Amino acid sequence: MSKRIPSINLINNAQKGFFAEFVNWILTVGRIVVIITELIALSAFLYRFSLDRQLIDLRSQIKQKQTIVSSQKANEAKYRNLQDRLYLASNFSALTMERITTLKDILSLTPQGIKLSNISLTKDNFSIATNVQNISSIRLYVNSLK
Repeated sequence: MSKRIPSINLINNAQKGFFAEFVNWILTVGRIVVIITELIALSAFLYRFSLDRQLIDLRSQIKQKQTIVSSQKANEAKYRNLQDRLYLASNFSALTMERITTLKDILSLTPQGIKLSNISLTKDNFSIATNVQNISSIRLYVNSLK
């Protein structure tokens, strides 16, 4: 005789209906969706740690660069002051050369018989105070200046 172990089968061996197969399929798909969602949530949680590390690194780099900039602040002020003074000097030099040229032209056009006592030169005009011995020399001087 064969020794068979008696077994109890509680599962219905009958044909599964459409509803039972649909529920089984929905539960399987639901489990897969839950697993995928948990994997995405876990990866986002782990990715946050890398972002936090990058944020900490960037903040430390910013602090280092701020320290460098603040240490160079005095040198920057000196450099800007020097640049401003050089700019003003070059402007005054150009203005002075222009005025010297104008004064040389005025003096070169002065005929004999006229003594210049005062010359005033501004941005828009100039004035001359002279001592004149005869009127014809002043007419000649005015015409040559024009």
